[in-house]
Amino acid sequence: MKRLLAAAAVAALAVAAPAWAELQPGARAPDFQAQAYLAGKPFNYHLADALKQGPVVVYFFPSAHTAGCNVEAHLFSEAIDQFKAQKATVIGVTAGKVSELADFSKETEHCGGKFPVAADPGAKIARQYDAPLKMAGMTMPAGLSARTSYVIAPDGKVLFAYSDLKPNDHVAKTLDAVKAWRAKHP
Repeated sequence: MKRLLAAAAVAALAVAAPAWAELQPGARAPDFQAQAYLAGKPFNYHLADALKQGPVVVYFFPSAHTAGCNVEAHLFSEAIDQFKAQKATVIGVTAGKVSELADFSKETEHCGGKFPVAADPGAKIARQYDAPLKMAGMTMPAGLSARTSYVIAPDGKVLFAYSDLKPNDHVAKTLDAVKAWRAKHP
């Protein structure tokens, strides 16, 4: 009976556990352009242009105005000056609730107008980054992006990749990766 319960628990976790195969460090990050918002104002974001300024943190999140994504955006907002001190920029990218991104980008409890968020209808950019939301190896039907963060060097190569549905560690881990890169590239 205990074995049966243990097997059932493992099976339940396998079905519920996210599965990722993000781009690995050293891989070339796909360039992208997307409609983005900063402090509620729309503009066309181009990764190649951002990389000319220094490293870029591209973080994918499932959807605007959801609990975990609100927390993650707020944490990035609180740490934005630390990223700027390292001459790094941050952009959030989502396929979820793209019609709400203008508001999400300016609300102080989220981005607070401190960094842009980009719309990814149909998770096309997320797929290029191998970051669509998957459960037990299957892409979710809504086409949402996973909670996956990348640090991309100015040469366009992935320095760091991190996937976890919990939003709490994305900022610290990406900031550490940016600092480690900056220490080698003053």
